[in-house]
Amino acid sequence: MITTEQNIDDILIPILEQVSDPEIPVLSIMDMGVVRSAIIINDIVKVEITPTYSGCPAMDVIGDDIKKELKDAGYESEIDLILHPAWTTDWITPRGRKALENYGIAAPLEAEADKDVLLNGKRIVKCPQCGSTNTRLVSQFGSTACKAQFQCEDCQEPFDYFKCLK
Repeated sequence: MITTEQNIDDILIPILEQVSDPEIPVLSIMDMGVVRSAIIINDIVKVEITPTYSGCPAMDVIGDDIKKELKDAGYESEIDLILHPAWTTDWITPRGRKALENYGIAAPLEAEADKDVLLNGKRIVKCPQCGSTNTRLVSQFGSTACKAQFQCEDCQEPFDYFKCLK
């Protein structure tokens, strides 16, 4: 598991938790782990965010949404996009993983298990609808590039699997 420290002023956490990921609205940007730093310096909130992948089209929307939430709370802000260290699915919080599953998206597995699933057809991705691991890969790409499309062989429901990114 890859971890890095976040540097976020406690007073800002509830504000940032109000900003949803535009592609998965049940997740906050805090649940996704894209906020790496948010500190108040000279009455301005300086926020550093990391994209889930280089070129992620949602980052402009996320930056604008952060500015709006902070402004509504009485803060001016500056948003910086940082690329290093690169975002990893390890940064998704346990609450975020649960929210993904409740929303119908299978949470990412660890790197080796992910490779077994995507490259070797191993059946270990849990269906978020019925809990079965009798699932099969339909397509390497789902609704976005960071997801793969699966189908459960037991309940027959299609679903997205969030790929492990490291």
